[in-house]
Amino acid sequence: MFTGIVEEIGTIKKVSTQQSVVNLKIECQTILSDMHIGDSISVNGACLTVVEFDHQSFLVQVIKGTENKTYLNQLTQSAEVNLERAMSGQGRFGGHFVLGHVDEVARITRIQASDNSKIVTIKPSSALIKQMVSQGSITVDGVSLTIFQLKETEFDIHLIPETRKSTILNQKRVGDPVHIETDMLFKYVERIINTNESELNPEKLRAFGF
Repeated sequence: MFTGIVEEIGTIKKVSTQQSVVNLKIECQTILSDMHIGDSISVNGACLTVVEFDHQSFLVQVIKGTENKTYLNQLTQSAEVNLERAMSGQGRFGGHFVLGHVDEVARITRIQASDNSKIVTIKPSSALIKQMVSQGSITVDGVSLTIFQLKETEFDIHLIPETRKSTILNQKRVGDPVHIETDMLFKYVERIINTNESELNPEKLRAFGF
């Protein structure tokens, strides 16, 4: 479980493939302080397991199931990535509940500058659009953000200066891929109301304030 609050930007130092498994060696500083073998690390929003580490970097492996739902196998040496350790039981919870299970790879279709933020428009699949609400939470490349405007086939996010400084999202260009994970709470609600045996329906949800 993660919060979507990126702790630092890491750098890919080496990419190798062995028996269809992609190995990513990532250089960083902050998250190495209490790292252990087997730890879960969010790399651009994808939950990966630490298999090796030293005082400068750590190694994770991208298996076929993860590779098919992410663009991690397209990363090259010197590429930068958003990093976050699994959520601690202590401290503040600043983002939203993020599983690190990428739903799909979407594309950036437009980038606009405003007075105090950068507006980024992203186009996911129609199935994923149905799991979003305006002003709801969304995870983009591991970053917890708010959906500022939800359209028929796209949605807008606003990148404030702090987000642009502390994540890789400011490097993105039109046409670039991004990992999308929708709010897990919405998925549970969707599952419940789509189950025939359930007595919960959209009308009851609205009555409860959803």
